[in-house]
Amino acid sequence: MEIGLYTFAETSLDPRTGTMLGAEQRLRDLLEEIELADQVGLDIFGVGEHHRPDFAVSAPAVVLAAAAARTKRIRLTSAVTVLSSDDPVRVFEEFATVDLISAGRAEIMAGRGSFIESFPLFGYDLADYDELFAEKLGLLLELRANERVTWGGRHRAPLRDQAVYPRPVQQPIPVWIAVGGTPNSVVRAAKLGLPLALAIIGGAPQHFVPLIDLYRETWRDAGHDPAKLQLGINSHTFVADTSQDAAGTFFPPYAAVMSRIGRERGWPPMTQQQFEALRSPHGALLVGSPQEVIDKMLYEHELFGNTRFLAQLTVGPMPHDKVMRAIELLGTRVAPEVRKATVHGGV
Repeated sequence: MEIGLYTFAETSLDPRTGTMLGAEQRLRDLLEEIELADQVGLDIFGVGEHHRPDFAVSAPAVVLAAAAARTKRIRLTSAVTVLSSDDPVRVFEEFATVDLISAGRAEIMAGRGSFIESFPLFGYDLADYDELFAEKLGLLLELRANERVTWGGRHRAPLRDQAVYPRPVQQPIPVWIAVGGTPNSVVRAAKLGLPLALAIIGGAPQHFVPLIDLYRETWRDAGHDPAKLQLGINSHTFVADTSQDAAGTFFPPYAAVMSRIGRERGWPPMTQQQFEALRSPHGALLVGSPQEVIDKMLYEHELFGNTRFLAQLTVGPMPHDKVMRAIELLGTRVAPEVRKATVHGGV
């Protein structure tokens, strides 16, 4: 199983120092985190796209290109590219460029996004939310498959035998579909034969088993090779030398972020009791000692047979030294044990 990280590069108040972590420092720290992840043998690093004051990255491809120049082996992906409000031509060009700089290590994780700021920012109507994604995904896949493209749609000017350059090293460059639990999105990915990244950030992982079963059944019914199915699980994670240290470091910024988002969406504030339930053996959070995180990853692998796991270590601003230690533990202690236990597993 591949094991990696993803981040949204938070820039909010540092709970330890009480100072604001600005975008410049956060991006500097982020590049150090990606470099360390590469050095300790992790497989993937993902960078999200947001257009809010509390996140430093609105252009993942730019950050990934900088990371590509500082790393040698780790794969580099968006997490996610909000394709509904972007131009697929530009997305393809940007990630083809990252692929060239990285000698074939770039990926695109396409999703509809969990926030809506990009829609008015780029002139799109939220009423077209699903149609925008479906149409633009279709164009992105056409661009990936063909150097010259003729295409027409409702939300973008047509292309008439136009070529798009540069072409990436990988043929084809991987495109993953990121979902948060919507059956229609899972079915779409399976019918297209695209790998699926499922975000599990709340509740009990076992409740997502029917969704993964739907993905596999649809994949098979669409005539795709079961041996080529790829499934990723993305979850909030933090690992420290002890369980108490992990929980104590992770909870304050995590609770602050989840409570703030909750106010926007009508959820109740995050409590310590809820947090402890979520990080229990069958909860959605992977927060604890290396062995606790290993056990939780293997539990989820038994449920899903996933081929990839991506950990979001920073849900809210974390002390950089604690994040670096978590990356080190994930690469040197957690990943080797999980890979060893899943090497003969599968989907």
